[in-house]
Amino acid sequence: MSRLQVVSGKGGTGKTTVAAALALALATEGKRTLLVEVEGRQGIAQLFETEALPYEERKIAVAPGGGEVYALAIDPELALLDYLQMFYKLGGAGRALKKLGAIDFATTIAPGLRDVLLTGKACEAVRRKDKNGRFAYDYVVMDAPPTGRITRFLNVNDEVAGLAKIGPIHNQAQAVMRVLKSPETAVHMVTLLEEMPVQETADGIAELRTAKLPVGRIIVNMVRPAVLDQADLELARAVSRTAVADALSDAGLSGARRGGLAERLVDPLLQQADEYAERFALEREQRGALTELGLPLHELPLLAEGMDLAGLYELATELRQQGIS
Repeated sequence: MSRLQVVSGKGGTGKTTVAAALALALATEGKRTLLVEVEGRQGIAQLFETEALPYEERKIAVAPGGGEVYALAIDPELALLDYLQMFYKLGGAGRALKKLGAIDFATTIAPGLRDVLLTGKACEAVRRKDKNGRFAYDYVVMDAPPTGRITRFLNVNDEVAGLAKIGPIHNQAQAVMRVLKSPETAVHMVTLLEEMPVQETADGIAELRTAKLPVGRIIVNMVRPAVLDQADLELARAVSRTAVADALSDAGLSGARRGGLAERLVDPLLQQADEYAERFALEREQRGALTELGLPLHELPLLAEGMDLAGLYELATELRQQGIS
C-alpha cells in the first residue's frame, strides 16, 4: 500500500467516513496512521465523537491490534506561518503578520497558495522521520476535496513550481510533487451506485490520469443489501395479483383474496417489487460501468443503524477483510 492515501469523492458519497475507516484499517497490528483534514469542516472530530481538532497531531483512536490513529486539521494560515518559519526564520515577525491579517490576506488573494500549504503539510508528514530514522507514520490518509476539485488541488504545486523558477518555494513545490506523483501516493475515489456519482468518478479518474497522478481504488459506499436475486425478480414480475392474494390468505391473512385488504396489501407489495427490480437493474448497470474503469473495486455496506463510532470500526473491518490494508 502507498504511504499517502488520498480519498476523494462526490459530495454526499461519504468520503470523510471512508477516509476515517481507511485510517483505522491501515492502523491495524501496531501501525501508526495520520488522518488529515483539509476542508475545515471538522468532520473527523464528529465521526470519532471527539472535540474539534486543533492545528496539531492528536491521537483519536486505537485500532485493532494496538495500532494508533492520529488526526490533524490543517489550518492554511498556521501552515503558512510554519512555512515562513521553516524557510525564512521569521519567528515573531510571522506572528505579527498574522495579527495584522497579512496571512489571511495572502491565502485569500492567492487560493493556489492555500492548496500548496495543505498538500505540503500532508507530504511533510509522509516524509517525516524520528530520531532513529524511522517514518513517524506508517500511513497518512487525507480526506481531500471532492472529485470536481481534486486534480487541480493535487496538481497545484506543478503550477507553482513553474511560476517560481528558483528559491525555496520552487524547491518545496517540486518536493511535494515528487511525493504526489510517485508510487508513495494513491488517490481513491468514493462513489455510490447511482448515475451521477459514478459519472463524476469516471470523469475524476480520467482527469487524474491525464495529470499523471496515481489513481488507487474505487470504493462504493452505502451499498444496500441484496434482498432478491435475479431469479426472484423474474418470478416477481411474472406473478399475478391473484397468486399473491392466495399466498397471503394461505399465510393466515383472512380476506386477502377480496375486499379492502387486497387493495391495501397486495398492490403495495407488487409495487415495491417493481421498484426494487428497477433499482437492482440500475445498480447492476452502474457497477458494470465502474468495473470498466479497470481499478480495484471495494464495496461498503449501508449501515441500517446509521453512522457512529461502532459503525466506523465495522467499516474498517470490512475494508481489512477486502484486502485494502
